[in-house]
Amino acid sequence: MKIIIIGPAFPLRGGIADFNEALAKSLSEQGDDVSLYSFYYQYPKILFPGTSQFAEGESPEKLIIKSTLSSINPFSWFKTASLIAGEKPDLVIIRYWLPFMAPALGTVARWLRKKKIPVIAITDNIIPHEKRPGDKQLTQYFINQCDGFITMSREVLQQLSLFTTTEKKAFIPHPVYNIFGDAIRKVDARNNLLLSPDDKIVLFFGFIRTYKGLQMLLDAMSDERIRNRKIKLLVAGEFYEDDKPYHEKIENLNLKQSVILHTVFIDKERVKDYFCAADMVIQPYMSATQSGITQIAYHFERPMLVTNVGGLAEIVTDKRVGYVTETNPTSIADAICDFYDNGREAMFSKNASVDKNNFTWNSFIIGLKKLKESLNK
Repeated sequence: MKIIIIGPAFPLRGGIADFNEALAKSLSEQGDDVSLYSFYYQYPKILFPGTSQFAEGESPEKLIIKSTLSSINPFSWFKTASLIAGEKPDLVIIRYWLPFMAPALGTVARWLRKKKIPVIAITDNIIPHEKRPGDKQLTQYFINQCDGFITMSREVLQQLSLFTTTEKKAFIPHPVYNIFGDAIRKVDARNNLLLSPDDKIVLFFGFIRTYKGLQMLLDAMSDERIRNRKIKLLVAGEFYEDDKPYHEKIENLNLKQSVILHTVFIDKERVKDYFCAADMVIQPYMSATQSGITQIAYHFERPMLVTNVGGLAEIVTDKRVGYVTETNPTSIADAICDFYDNGREAMFSKNASVDKNNFTWNSFIIGLKKLKESLNK
């Protein structure tokens, strides 16, 4: 098929761009003709608290990426729709993750459907983590312009029912990322990061916002049982909010010796160092839909700890590849202690190497194409 994906891609950076590029690559490898239409202007500064929206380095090989969209310029919406319509695609896939993007993405979808081009939305979020006035109306506008929907958690699938009664929807789990290179030895990864080969190290990875629960994880790290076991927390990712409360908590809880801060954006080439250096990856989220972090951990066959929110427990099987805990510091600390006291790393890692085969790109694409075929019925 001729398939076009609309959403962030290089030189934009972040998990959604990584996903779009991985999806395009996987579709191309199966023989589809794929192009990506991305943004030349994505976020106003007020909506992007990070240091930069752009990645460094070379464009991904063998991917056609056209940066034609501005989130705030309606002329770019119509230009993009016209360019895509001129390619006569069999299917257009639009990534939807934030109500702010609804006018741009919804208008493009509306024009494409007028040309009888089917549009499927991959909806990362329906109800955003951080709510703003007008979210419901904007999301409703976007959803009304699409033919079908894919969600990567059952919670988002349920949320979708608040906006549409369509049966043209499917839950397909987030695939395992395959774009960060092969795993390396833990000792080499730690050497690359200047970390001790002998320390007990757990990892918090990704951009830092309130809903991701790092404050709660810091409280867990202050548990006397964690202190007595001399466990260290490696925090790798950029602050997307004021960092002062986090530094104050580390100071007040006397955690300076047990928390290692690498609070910058982690380039794609360095991701393997952080995951392979860790004994376990921790996602102490207060709310969630799905997360690409779990799928990176699966790729590197790392044990995981997630809280029982959103779709995380659908992906991480408790006591098999890691832990599903309650959203409180004591429950998290209990699991960390169990992990080290009972030497569970090898077993969880072995199980992760098996279970990651449940989340392949091939399975995702089969589900996507099955949904596309159902649009004609």
